[in-house]
Amino acid sequence: MAEEILLTKDGYDKIVAEHEELVSVRRKEVSERLKEAISYGDLSENAEYDAAKNEQAELEERIHKLETMIRKAKIIDENEMPKDHVNVGLKVKIKVQETGLETEYTIVGSTEADPFEGKISNESAVGSALMGQKLGSTVEIQVPDGLMHYEILDIYK
Repeated sequence: MAEEILLTKDGYDKIVAEHEELVSVRRKEVSERLKEAISYGDLSENAEYDAAKNEQAELEERIHKLETMIRKAKIIDENEMPKDHVNVGLKVKIKVQETGLETEYTIVGSTEADPFEGKISNESAVGSALMGQKLGSTVEIQVPDGLMHYEILDIYK
């Protein structure tokens, strides 16, 4: 299989739900707007037609991208992950030794990454450095602020 896309079950379900919404609802809405714009006549000076065509193109591009993700998805089952080292689908509680700040991250594939929700990619600087590390380990990671030391306090589902 060419280039798998790592997804948690929740991430996969969100992609499938978005795809279903776009195909069954949004496609019909855009089609109706396009038909309405065509009914205005003279397509060469029809701003509504141009906008509807652009929206249709963007929609089809997103649908295609989601279909590719679904086809290439490898679903990570957090329940089958050993909890003795950091891996995709698991949560990790870390302490930044320089600041004493404790934080939790869920390690996910790059498609699901959302730092504002505490989900970091296994391919990011921090995520890749934490991957495979054991509980109690201290990891040196080069971040934009300089060299930081992260202590792994807990690994869980």
